[in-house]
Amino acid sequence: MVAPENSETETHDARSRLVMAALRLFAEKGYKAASTREICEAAGANISAIRYYFGDKAGLYRAAFFEPMGDARCGSDVAAYADLPLPEVLTRFFSEFLEPLKEGEDFGLVMKLHFREMIEPTGAWQQEIDAEIKPQHESLVLLLKEHLGLSGIDDDLHRLVFAMIGMAVHFYVGQDVISMISPQILNSPQNIDVLAERLAGYALAMIEGEAARRARDGDHEQ
Repeated sequence: MVAPENSETETHDARSRLVMAALRLFAEKGYKAASTREICEAAGANISAIRYYFGDKAGLYRAAFFEPMGDARCGSDVAAYADLPLPEVLTRFFSEFLEPLKEGEDFGLVMKLHFREMIEPTGAWQQEIDAEIKPQHESLVLLLKEHLGLSGIDDDLHRLVFAMIGMAVHFYVGQDVISMISPQILNSPQNIDVLAERLAGYALAMIEGEAARRARDGDHEQ
């Protein structure tokens, strides 16, 4: 298809408007109920722009699901800095994990779309699990296996990693509760950085507690 005759900036703006309009409408209505026509109307774009920029409605949905946060994703390449001291690894992990919380109103739409994807799956959530969540979990499991001196990976190691990540996940899924009880915890980038530091400390205590349990129960070589 021939590109629209406009500047590179206008092309980028048109594509961005489509992504953000799609994010809002897909989050509000779901993939099936949100029509490409109303998305284009909301974005001030021609219906043919979807085919040009994204191929089809499914391509637009994937763009709306993955692109709005840019590099500020709830992910962290733990393996890239796993050789650092454990407290530093944990601080960096939680800082990167919570970084999207600094994005403001758009992030609320992203979370809403992710929740909708979980109950009305299109395959995007499975892609997220395979590409980011599972590798992240596996990297933490391997890191703690080495730290605890284990010869293998057992269920308790998975439980520990799920519990650590779960602390951070709560600040995504529980934002409404947090806003009613202690809104100041998430009301500024500085407070989110403090939260990341605290979570790193809590996680370190959990790891130390697991090491003590294994030593007490005699299963540190499992």
